[in-house]
Amino acid sequence: MDRKPLAITLGDPAGVGAEIVFKALETLDVPVRIFGSRAFAKPAERFDFVDVGGSGEIQYGRIDAAYGRVALDSLDAAITAIERGECSALVTAPIHKQAILAAGSPFPGHTELLAARAGLTRYAHDYAMYFDSPSIRTVLLTVHVPLREAIASVNAEDIAALARLTNREHERLHGVKPRIGVAGVNPHAGEGGRFGSEESAIAEGVMRASASGVKIDGPHPADTLFLAASRGKYDVVMAMYHDQGLIPVKTMAFEQSVNVTIGLPYLRASVDHGTAFDIAGKGVADSAPMRYAIEWTWGRLPAVTPALLP
Repeated sequence: MDRKPLAITLGDPAGVGAEIVFKALETLDVPVRIFGSRAFAKPAERFDFVDVGGSGEIQYGRIDAAYGRVALDSLDAAITAIERGECSALVTAPIHKQAILAAGSPFPGHTELLAARAGLTRYAHDYAMYFDSPSIRTVLLTVHVPLREAIASVNAEDIAALARLTNREHERLHGVKPRIGVAGVNPHAGEGGRFGSEESAIAEGVMRASASGVKIDGPHPADTLFLAASRGKYDVVMAMYHDQGLIPVKTMAFEQSVNVTIGLPYLRASVDHGTAFDIAGKGVADSAPMRYAIEWTWGRLPAVTPALLP
């Protein structure tokens, strides 16, 4: 089966996106189409490059609505190329949330923006943020919300729905249904109600998912659950909130982890880090995470293609 090129967006021009993409591609033999600003990125002639505009002298590390607009226009052009069948999957370099807000985007990040473009409306039910690495995998029940709101929003319906979504998407990515371990939200997973009551809703969600055929158990204390997963007991950990899932992933597999938006009608992956404004423009950014993201995405094709996804 002929595989179309990957669509790669360069993200915020003031960050390290262009640097890590071009560095990564120096050592890879993968067909790509790159989306960004030619004025800011200065791509090599050998790349198939889609210029979305932009002008002036780049000011690295600066939050600017114009840079946010370049990032948004790059995404729009890349998704359009996928929808037209010109590209097979999407790999994204980091955007800056304040810059895209200044540019008029109502979305806090890639995940929500891409979901809305695909017509997906219910997080955990239709789409979710999932992180994949050779050593540990996690899916998040809640994402870009304050911790207080994340804890308050824990409910059985969302947990069961996310388990079913993860079960389906993991099989598409890896060919097997996963064993899912679910984290509690409180210390010691609530210690039988002594340290909080949220675990009763988590347990109900686990029971519902199990009844529908998902291999799942919990809630378990988060401080030992990730260790158990890293040793092979679970394929995926369901974390209750953003940092609960991301701290273990970034600690254990920073250079070999990808952020995947599961549920989209195409495969999308990204590096598991931000724009790195503090080092942007200095030529010292590590391209290993981006190289892994590109390799990982290309390696999942053609098994996961737009034609096979809903």
